[in-house]
Amino acid sequence: MRALLWLVGLALLLTGCASEKGIIDKEGYQLDTRHRAQAAYPRIKVLVIHYTAENFDVSLATLTGRNVSSHYLIPATPPLYGGKPRIWQLVPEQDQAWHAGVSFWRGATRLNDTSIGIELENRGWRMSGGVKSFAPFESAQIQALIPLAKDIIARYDIKPQNVVAHADIAPQRKDDPGPRFPWRELAAHGIGAWPDAQRVAFYLAGRAPYTPVDTATVLALLSRYGYEVKADMTTREQQRVIMAFQMHFRPAQWNGIADAETQAIAEALLEKYGQD
Repeated sequence: MRALLWLVGLALLLTGCASEKGIIDKEGYQLDTRHRAQAAYPRIKVLVIHYTAENFDVSLATLTGRNVSSHYLIPATPPLYGGKPRIWQLVPEQDQAWHAGVSFWRGATRLNDTSIGIELENRGWRMSGGVKSFAPFESAQIQALIPLAKDIIARYDIKPQNVVAHADIAPQRKDDPGPRFPWRELAAHGIGAWPDAQRVAFYLAGRAPYTPVDTATVLALLSRYGYEVKADMTTREQQRVIMAFQMHFRPAQWNGIADAETQAIAEALLEKYGQD
């Protein structure tokens, strides 16, 4: 009887150790997670939003192939299960997805290494009258995106200025998710950056919004905010950087021309979120 009580006591002691806060019991060993090194930082720092430019079936086939991938894919009209929209996870978050390509943001390159990618089913743009016409995003799709993005941001403590468009990190190659993506709506839900209207008005200082301004001045502001700006860029390359910024923060006019409102928005963003 005494031996039995001793064994029960030992079992309780071991169980208590295994359930101690910070001690994780594994098959064949235990992990002590109570001592965190200071010489470390989270791998994930950026959330990148894309569109697929294809229908869902083609998008799913492409993103599960051998050449390109993303962590998540959201259909244009997500099916509901138990009243909740279904989202496809194609790559575990701890793994690298091949979604960013050649990229740059706030001094960092190779953003596949440090980002989560979300693809949205959307047909992208078509030429209409010699002008790019972008497809809208379905409300149900955005409503599915919001809780997913909020979860990711909370999980990795992603800063508002690091929730970006594919076009922001690769403006010479990409347009997605384009000017129809509702960045302002997402910012109202705590997802991504958005300038304060009164500060934009302050920096606009009474000028007409589309008043031309010095291109180099605007590019210097965009470089401070995080965009890749090089000294030897062609005029078209400069316009592509400005256009990416305008699609994100001034979608009413995204012609790539430096103007007073674009400058004011950049200054308001830098005041609110800081620079690179």
